[in-house]
Amino acid sequence: MSKTAIFPGTFDPITIGHYEIVQRALPIFDKIIVAIGHNTQKKTLLPVEERQRLINILFEDTPQVSCEIYQGLTAEYCKQSGVFNLIRGLRSAADFDYEKQIAQLNKALDTRVETIFLISSPHFSHISSSIVREIMLNKGDARNFIPEKIREYFVPESFS
Repeated sequence: MSKTAIFPGTFDPITIGHYEIVQRALPIFDKIIVAIGHNTQKKTLLPVEERQRLINILFEDTPQVSCEIYQGLTAEYCKQSGVFNLIRGLRSAADFDYEKQIAQLNKALDTRVETIFLISSPHFSHISSSIVREIMLNKGDARNFIPEKIREYFVPESFS
């Protein structure tokens, strides 16, 4: 029996923290779907298709990882895909409080949905897509926060 999990998020951009969570989840699950969702509360920098392209490049040598785009509620996406395990990374107590609420809401929407939390390594706990996006918007060099394999796509002059 194959064990598959969904790692949902906006991944705008995908960071070394996200990458680490996927790497740590690989021994637990046979397959991981990095699922790019549309968060109505976030203003994104990169088009969703570009985020998917970069994630596909990042994991091109890891056949157990795929990337999909979805609209709507994560619990509904779970139902449509037939995958009910969610992976979420936690950097802080504030993340836990927020993610716990989301996990409970997903469970209330579909009792089959289970959320597995992985606590980030201390040296990644300060990294978030929001902060990396802000650095990029202000022409700063955020490449140290991006996985090495796709850093070349993040030239500071490219973003405004």
